[in-house]
Amino acid sequence: MNGAQDLGGMQGFGPVAPQPDEPPFHADWERRALAVTLAAGALGHWSIDEGRHARESLHPAEYLSSSYFEIWLKGLAALLARHGLASPAELAAARALEPALPTRRPKLAADAVASALARGAPYAREASAPARFTEGEAVRTVNAHPTGHTRLPRYARGRAGVVERVQGVFVLPDAQAHGLGEQPCWLYTVRFEGRELWGADADAALSVSIDAFEPYLEQGSPERAAS
Repeated sequence: MNGAQDLGGMQGFGPVAPQPDEPPFHADWERRALAVTLAAGALGHWSIDEGRHARESLHPAEYLSSSYFEIWLKGLAALLARHGLASPAELAAARALEPALPTRRPKLAADAVASALARGAPYAREASAPARFTEGEAVRTVNAHPTGHTRLPRYARGRAGVVERVQGVFVLPDAQAHGLGEQPCWLYTVRFEGRELWGADADAALSVSIDAFEPYLEQGSPERAAS
């Protein structure tokens, strides 16, 4: 979906001003926001892709006016309500009003957090078919504007590039985010020249590489990809 989170290459939003030696958290509530989000995700009711889509589905005005961890909390509230783990009334009251429902997995104990984070949730899968593209091959991204989740940036759609690396087979976020199964497919790193993405005014020495799933790609024009 073309949401407020997909701002690559857009202008008019002001400069990015990194904070020197920025701490991971600026306030205690941000630390708790991360902890609650991780603990809720560990209950097994949604995938990382559905969680990301919940945050990116916020109304643009709300997304752009919220801080990083405010976006996390708003996305978590939507997930809790969607999966019946908290009612709208409970979220408004900020406390439980009904007995807790059973969860798919037991709650994440404090002494198990480090091992759970280190273990992660591997998304690599076995290939069921050979890769369609090879390293060095010219490709073009599809020009699509789906209403659902996608990991293909808006600025890189309908653009010619070259496959830098064949990464392997992984769960497709576009499907997983909507409960449509894993639908594993090949993932590639694709390089685009800056002027292909941004036009003639772009720095001629600039190139951008993105990871793109096979459904995002089609055979491209070697002449344009190499220009």
